[in-house]
Amino acid sequence: MIKRLSFSYLCFLLLTTCIFISCNQNQESKSGDENSTLVMKLTSTSIEMAQSYVADVQAVQFVEIKPKVEGFVEDVLVDEGEHVQKGQVLFKLSSAELYEEVKEAQANYKQVQAELKMAEVEVDRVKRLVEKDIVSSIRLEQAMAEADVARLRVQQAKSRLLRAETNYSYTTITSPFEGYVDRIPFKVGSLVTPTSLLTSLTDVSEMFAYFKINEKEYLEYKRTQLSGVEQPEYNNLELILSDQTTYPYKGTVETVEGDFERGTGSIAFRARFSNPDRLLRHGVSGKIRMLTQMDSVILVPQRSTFEIQDFTYVYTVNEEGKVSVRSFEPLSRHGAYYVTKDLPDNTVIVYEGVQQVSDGMIITPETVDSEVIKNQLELSGKVESN
Repeated sequence: MIKRLSFSYLCFLLLTTCIFISCNQNQESKSGDENSTLVMKLTSTSIEMAQSYVADVQAVQFVEIKPKVEGFVEDVLVDEGEHVQKGQVLFKLSSAELYEEVKEAQANYKQVQAELKMAEVEVDRVKRLVEKDIVSSIRLEQAMAEADVARLRVQQAKSRLLRAETNYSYTTITSPFEGYVDRIPFKVGSLVTPTSLLTSLTDVSEMFAYFKINEKEYLEYKRTQLSGVEQPEYNNLELILSDQTTYPYKGTVETVEGDFERGTGSIAFRARFSNPDRLLRHGVSGKIRMLTQMDSVILVPQRSTFEIQDFTYVYTVNEEGKVSVRSFEPLSRHGAYYVTKDLPDNTVIVYEGVQQVSDGMIITPETVDSEVIKNQLELSGKVESN
């Protein structure tokens, strides 16, 4: 009986020992997993950064068509949205007053021309009499002065006639350039004055796109320009339309406004886009997208960083697995990454678990391939589409 109890007790001790050893092994294994930290190696690369700006798209020419004289709309010879050529008649006005002024000026011009002819005849007659000593030379001088006055009257009458004809010509309103007709608020029979807006005309053969950049971007642009270095990104602009499609023709920056906008600290650039298909119209909305080539930059996943008082940090890891805190300055964001040039090539940083590590800590690094990280970020939807 005692032997049987001793054997059972021995078995119990053996089982307890096995369980204890197994638990210690599991605990050690679990502790090792906790110390294993995912790290990645940073390598320099070249990227194409896409920056977007809200654009105000306008026609290269946009004018309001207003009459120069008062009158009634006699005829509307175009329709709204119609494409017209330069010099094409748009409207005709009816003005009896201007017509009568032309007739009166024509009659006055003919009258003074006749008076001038009579004065010249008189000069010739008096000249012959003077030669025959019938009249004195004073009479000839008087006749010549009267002829000069008649010539002045002819010139005045001619100017008055031209002015009347010009005013009457304003009753026929033509297109100043090739373009598209806007809305026509006044119909036939409407009384219009020089303040009345008959329609607007836009030339959309080319388009201007105005977009604003901040002061920092402007200074960088200007300094680079003054240094003589080419900036191809400003001559290769893309226009993103409201339906998120890309306009097929590229734009070029032509000029910069003279002053910064108060309050926003921004300044406007003007870019020109060709519009041979007449797809764009005055006032359409869109965005300017500028593609900037950046060489020898480091991409740092945002999840691997942390911020303290406006400074951005990462944890670097040396060959012995020692963690060190390191600050860097992000130049910009590129999807789920920060772009920087502060970190050396081949720097190893903590990829995940920055909350569980601290400066000076020794970890067991587990390197993750950068391509795997890129795929993870894309699948998680953290990479923004440019």
